[in-house]
Amino acid sequence: MKKLFNNPNDYADETLEGMCLAFPNHYARSGETGRVITRQGVGEQGKVGIVTGGGSGHLPVFAGYCGSGMIDACAVGNVFAGPSVADCMDAIKAANGGAGVLRLYGNYGGDRMNFDMAGEMLELEGIETTTVLTADDVASAGPEEAEKRRGVAGMVYAFKIAGAAAKAGANLAEVTAIAQKAADSCRTIGVALTPCSVPEVGKPTFEIGEDEIEMGMGIHGEPGIWRGALASADEIAQEMTERVATELDLQAGDRVSVLVNSLGATPHEELFILYRVVARFLAEQNVSIVTPLVGRFATSMEMTGASISMFKLDNELEGFLNAPTDCPFWSPA
Repeated sequence: MKKLFNNPNDYADETLEGMCLAFPNHYARSGETGRVITRQGVGEQGKVGIVTGGGSGHLPVFAGYCGSGMIDACAVGNVFAGPSVADCMDAIKAANGGAGVLRLYGNYGGDRMNFDMAGEMLELEGIETTTVLTADDVASAGPEEAEKRRGVAGMVYAFKIAGAAAKAGANLAEVTAIAQKAADSCRTIGVALTPCSVPEVGKPTFEIGEDEIEMGMGIHGEPGIWRGALASADEIAQEMTERVATELDLQAGDRVSVLVNSLGATPHEELFILYRVVARFLAEQNVSIVTPLVGRFATSMEMTGASISMFKLDNELEGFLNAPTDCPFWSPA
């Protein structure tokens, strides 16, 4: 394992320290453990707060999306491990401006349990909270079991939509409803070429042959749909695009935002090679692309691979998608 770190137990904390030092006008650490990241101006009175959380190792998800018009506070766990109940509580308290707080995060068991406990305890203190889970990974369960799907790169869209609605003055019920609408309108699939290594473990999270890929592998190394020989970029992108488009039942005249995301090690050049296939496919279906995103938006440490997300739009979602935001990692192509 070759990585740039010191003590593996300090990996997450030193990451957060460096991020806040690099962007002092955007991020600050708070909470008893320092594992809560907040945006500048957090806790604005009268505005619905939005919190998220999850393990380290996925930047910019989760903490990178704190910003005006996006997330207010984020609870951060160790690499690939959920945040503690106490940190979830501190994040909710930091985001609370008296108008309630939306808990918006990926559909993972540990995160659900800890955020639910945090919300229940803070309800007793008078802080009203609601929950929306993102579950956009089509490879993790079939449509008939959509509630079992994991939240992956598509959660970035939910962050943006919910944050824009809250900034526009929507109340808690309205922000929750639009966040759920955003989560329901997005689908994602990923492909992995190499594993990654968790510093505390010191070895790869899984094994894969030099000439193999795994379609649908999760961002923590969860099993995908199939494993087989490495194919051309066009073949891989075509299958990914078809799977996602079919799930969204796209029709001529529809509008979508497309996110082609690096899982960590895949460079922009290869992402653009994939994007051209998505763009060509959608053009042939008379589906318009709005606000494309290409880059590192939700990673898995240094994993080589990519994911493709599509976000089906209507006028309401498109308006919030293109609303102004101040976040270092929100960078439409």
